[in-house]
Amino acid sequence: MPQTEARKTLKDAPIMWRRINSIGIILDCNSTYAANLGYAKSEILGKPIFEHVPKESWESMNNSLKIWFETGKVTDRKITFIRQDKSTFSGSLQATSLYDENKNLIGSNTVIFNLTQMSDENIKKYEEFFKESNQKLEKIKEKEYDQLDKDSKSEYDGLKEMFQMLLEINLKQLK
Repeated sequence: MPQTEARKTLKDAPIMWRRINSIGIILDCNSTYAANLGYAKSEILGKPIFEHVPKESWESMNNSLKIWFETGKVTDRKITFIRQDKSTFSGSLQATSLYDENKNLIGSNTVIFNLTQMSDENIKKYEEFFKESNQKLEKIKEKEYDQLDKDSKSEYDGLKEMFQMLLEINLKQLK
């Protein structure tokens, strides 16, 4: 799948990002997500989200999926994640839904904050990234949104919703 200008904002973003389909299979992720979990991106794509949480956290992840199905988003869901080397970290999961042109649920954009990395310096970096990304998306909307195909519009709309949600989070409360 070619990268849209909107998705390019996530390529080397300071946040862990992944896109899943409606049954929890990882369709895409950024380099930060892969690096935090200790995998190559190619080892992550096509895998279920449960592969990145220890068995003790499966119920919590499943509850997160239920909330997402019911409400269309998940905010500040604490989940333990497991790296390839079997070490773990506590994360805060935030997700927004992706819909097709007929408003059918097709997946989610998910951001995970590694709670062990929530320093004042990183929080400032995240907040600046959210603002800059939102501004880039505004420019895309002004210049090229009307020319985008339906899949690219769906992706744009999903990312716009995700960044709006992220801008509203008080990251200092995650520390």
